[in-house]
Amino acid sequence: MLLFMTNWFSVVFLAGKIYRDIVGSAYYVAPEVLRRSYGKEVDIWSAGVILYILLSGVPPFWAETEKGIFDAILKGDIDFESAPWPSISRSAKDLVRKMLTQDPKKRITSAQVLEHPWIKEDGEASDKPIDSAVLFRMKQFRAMNKLKKLALKVIAENLSAEEIKGLKAMFTNMDTDKSGTITYEELKTGLARLGSKLSEAEVKQLMEAADVDGNGTIDYIEFITATMHRHKLERDEHLYKAFQHFDKDQSGFITRDELETAMKEYGMGDEASIREIISEVDTDNDGRINYEEFCTMMRSGLQQHAKLF
Repeated sequence: MLLFMTNWFSVVFLAGKIYRDIVGSAYYVAPEVLRRSYGKEVDIWSAGVILYILLSGVPPFWAETEKGIFDAILKGDIDFESAPWPSISRSAKDLVRKMLTQDPKKRITSAQVLEHPWIKEDGEASDKPIDSAVLFRMKQFRAMNKLKKLALKVIAENLSAEEIKGLKAMFTNMDTDKSGTITYEELKTGLARLGSKLSEAEVKQLMEAADVDGNGTIDYIEFITATMHRHKLERDEHLYKAFQHFDKDQSGFITRDELETAMKEYGMGDEASIREIISEVDTDNDGRINYEEFCTMMRSGLQQHAKLF
């Protein structure tokens, strides 16, 4: 990634060609643009946002609405505490912090960026936190109940190519024999290549969790399901579409029979699992799962990792 970043910054700053097609996107807007007084320093800010995303997999300022994003940008609080940032080098964080300095007059210049230790060829090139973030999501996925896993699969099937292009590249990289599926050996090798130090038992556990249909391999949709950004669960349209998938008769409830039918489709519909899910999710104890209960289940565990996962 270091070589990529060095070449990228050279192109952006030396040739003066920052990503003009995304400069207007809310995530990349510098605070001075919102204050209606800005100069060339905005390019450094936009590049800093991109670097933050490359390192963590998420934008530094995120909200459900454009106004919310702009408010977060003006506030200027940058999260370097949540995973995977603790595993990222101080040098990388220092560069991001200097590029995302609120005052444009104090912001690092393009020449200084190219001379920064993290960008220089003898700097630290071991930062692979975007991959660590994905690994964390896989571990999270393993702990989910089966209904939540199936609901995530429905959401994954409806995401646009743009929303998952980074994960698609990761899947392609792991699928070394280009079979369209990832085997245990490919997952183990791929995770090791990304800097993972998981034991064989831990890799096997992740494999079994992501392999929703239990056929011994992870297909493309299963991989996206287990690794996609968890803020997708904050969006009502995704959750409603997933709920409708299970609520076949559109009664506004997922009944025991509907849950059993959906789970048996993937060989997951054993009595114990169904009983456990209803017991966990059906908080009003009416024997059914309503939309509010479904959303509560889907969003559980998000608060702790809201910015990253």
